[in-house]
Amino acid sequence: ALSEVLAAEAVCCLNRAMATLRDIWEEIGIPEEQRLERTDAVRKHIKNLLDMMVAEEESLKERLLKSIVVCRKELDTLCKDLQLGSLEIEEDCTILQMEKNLRTHVEVLQKEKRERKQELKALQEQDQELCDILCTDLFSIDTESVPSPEDLDRYRRHVASLNTLKEQRWEEFVTSKSQIVLLMEELDHTPDTSFEQDVVCEDEEGFCLSEDNMVALQNLLQQLEGRRALNEAVCSELRARIVALWERLQIPQEERESSAMH
Repeated sequence: ALSEVLAAEAVCCLNRAMATLRDIWEEIGIPEEQRLERTDAVRKHIKNLLDMMVAEEESLKERLLKSIVVCRKELDTLCKDLQLGSLEIEEDCTILQMEKNLRTHVEVLQKEKRERKQELKALQEQDQELCDILCTDLFSIDTESVPSPEDLDRYRRHVASLNTLKEQRWEEFVTSKSQIVLLMEELDHTPDTSFEQDVVCEDEEGFCLSEDNMVALQNLLQQLEGRRALNEAVCSELRARIVALWERLQIPQEERESSAMH
């Protein structure tokens, strides 16, 4: 392997360096006793350097092993939170590859957990807003745990149905309101109840689209339509009596037409 070749080359470099040092010491004339001291100093320096490098690599190995233990525990917790089965992790690999694989799985599941919680929060906000408008109950879901994909799908469909209901009731409200306003003007009726005032109020967005309010809205519309129908019937009867009196009194046509304008 290339690493073995490099290791052998390192040993050769060390041997060459020691041989060169011995030649230099001999040329200088350093006594044997001092050569031994210098050689021992070189040995100690090299040993300390190698010991430090070994300790660093041992520390790296320990960190990787600890990370593997932590990642395994976190994976178990995430699988439980996300309601997933146990993940199959390849065991026949190096410590480095094992740590990388586990860490990657943890990051993927953490992202999925984060996205599910974020979507749940967004759906809850929409649900709360719609419930305030429609006066309905909030969707029943465990907000403490991580929702499953099925839970989120049911919640999405629930919110979509509320949106549809809101649009239907809003269209009904706008249509009924315009009819009610016209009828009140025609009947010269001033809104005298809080509900009637809410209906004709310019702040349409503030009207609660509850089921009770929608029923009350239709009742109000029917009442006004009934009053108009009654008024029309009375007017028709009075007109008929006027015509009969004209005939009995032999009122000229010109006078009749003049009165009919009013």
